Amino acid sequence: MMNDTQSQDKEHHISSSNRDSQGMLSPDQVLDKLTQLLGASNVQADPEKNEHYRMGWRSGGGSALAVLFPQTLLEIWRSLEVCVEGDCIIIMQAAKTGLTEGSTPSGNDYDRPVVVINTLAMNQLYLVNDNEQVISLPGATLHQLQSQLNAVNRAPHSVIGSSTLGASIIGGISNNSGGALVKRGPAYTELALFAQINEQGQLVLVNHLDVELGDTPEEILTNLQNGNFDKRELPDSGKLASDKEYIARVKDVDASTPSRFNADKRRLYEASGCAGKLAVFAVRLDTYPIAAKEKTFYIGTNSVSELAQLRRQILSSFDNIPEVGEYMHRDIFDVSAKYGKDTFLSIKHLGTDALPRLFSIKGAIDAKFHKWSWMPKHFTDKVMQFIATLFPKHLPKRMIEYREQYEHHLILKMSDEGIAEAQDFLKTFFAASDTGNYFECSQEESESALLNRFAAAGAALRYEIIHEKEVGEILALDIAIPRNELEWLETLPEEIEKHLEMKLYYGHFFCYVFHQDYILEKGSDAHLVKKMMLELLSARGAKYPAEHNVGHLYEAEPDLQNFYKSLDPTNSFNPGIGKMSKTKRNCSCCV
Repeated sequence: MMNDTQSQDKEHHISSSNRDSQGMLSPDQVLDKLTQLLGASNVQADPEKNEHYRMGWRSGGGSALAVLFPQTLLEIWRSLEVCVEGDCIIIMQAAKTGLTEGSTPSGNDYDRPVVVINTLAMNQLYLVNDNEQVISLPGATLHQLQSQLNAVNRAPHSVIGSSTLGASIIGGISNNSGGALVKRGPAYTELALFAQINEQGQLVLVNHLDVELGDTPEEILTNLQNGNFDKRELPDSGKLASDKEYIARVKDVDASTPSRFNADKRRLYEASGCAGKLAVFAVRLDTYPIAAKEKTFYIGTNSVSELAQLRRQILSSFDNIPEVGEYMHRDIFDVSAKYGKDTFLSIKHLGTDALPRLFSIKGAIDAKFHKWSWMPKHFTDKVMQFIATLFPKHLPKRMIEYREQYEHHLILKMSDEGIAEAQDFLKTFFAASDTGNYFECSQEESESALLNRFAAAGAALRYEIIHEKEVGEILALDIAIPRNELEWLETLPEEIEKHLEMKLYYGHFFCYVFHQDYILEKGSDAHLVKKMMLELLSARGAKYPAEHNVGHLYEAEPDLQNFYKSLDPTNSFNPGIGKMSKTKRNCSCCV
């Protein structure tokens, strides 16, 4: 195990002479050296052929000198050395599933050549400490981890959601991603291995995994990739490999601050929340035991305050807090049932294992069709939507009945001893209610409720695509509101309301993290509406974004800006995120 002093002794430095302006590599020389290093098949400089890797999942994109596909951790390191030698901007990329444009170039106004490094080829996972922890390399996905942990009766930080889309583990850590599980909190670790560029413009490798891997970058990265280290009893230095304080935090229902949000400086630490300001080679994370029993309760109500009181009482009085507590408004229930039907049926009949592959195939087809000007826009979405209409109704009868009766829906999943707690509480809570009710779900009803909720985000986007001639853009926000808030559902002023065709509310109710998708009226100015919306949210004490990070769509708060600057003093990694400057910083004069 290395302490901080020892790790500094083991940092590898590129000579500062390589940073001399007279000796800087030209863009052509950078490409030549990268091609010699990686091979021509792993360096893609053709804008038509690398377009997929330069464009965001939902929006955004920009130009790049090249997209690299290194096949080993050591090749990533060597690529970084060349990029530093050529004074290039570096954008680290894995599955590229982020929703705020944070893992691709943004525009064409950078002051240096941009190189994108895709890390998906390095996807090894190593279960350590009797499967209670895992070490993940940069290309490993949440879905891959979930499958591997199922075999040893353990669970990862996140299930379904982003894992089904193929999101990477390190991407989640880098963006403090949240999730649907009430007990987990933001993705977080203090144990990581990463490269950064220091104030002198030197590339350094920092091993804070608390795993002895060697002395040089070559030894450290090769031993890590090959699994040449003791996996049985890694040392415990006291550093966190998950947010162990989150349960106490979410139970504090009287706090005037949100439970989790991306700019929370409590959970900004090296790789955690770095948003690509470091090149992260590996992280070490906790895994979790799987519950022996689970039971889902489906709750409906027409009262905002009733649902708020239910949340407060469960969090403050239960010995066992929920596993899941997912909220859906009636409107998003309808949109998800109709426009998320293909996603629902794909998971139900093909399983979650098939979905990452299906999304990958769809992305490849979309990229191909995008180049053919005669093809209709969003052709695959329109075909999939049509095919879904050919299938019979897919939601259980009792869910449909609750949709007719109640405006607000809550999917509550309890485990083990918490099941009896919930049964007793809900029976008493709703005994005298004339605004709400609940039922205990069968296995099929539980799966259907959670799948309809999971399909919601994609369904909102699908709605906007199918109705593109009648409606304006979609404005998608993810927000965290104060834990003591009782009026949790917003009331919008007329100056905002008049721009909206539809409001779609859903989210992680016990964490008070909401996804709010607004379909705008045709012709409305999305930037103006967003500005008014964010001002209103700030006045409510809300924080945004809550779990998708700032990317290039949100302005970073001062704490987050300072964190980014401390990690990347020369502004060489992913510049411009958080609406910060894209230009190089001369650290000798930085304030």
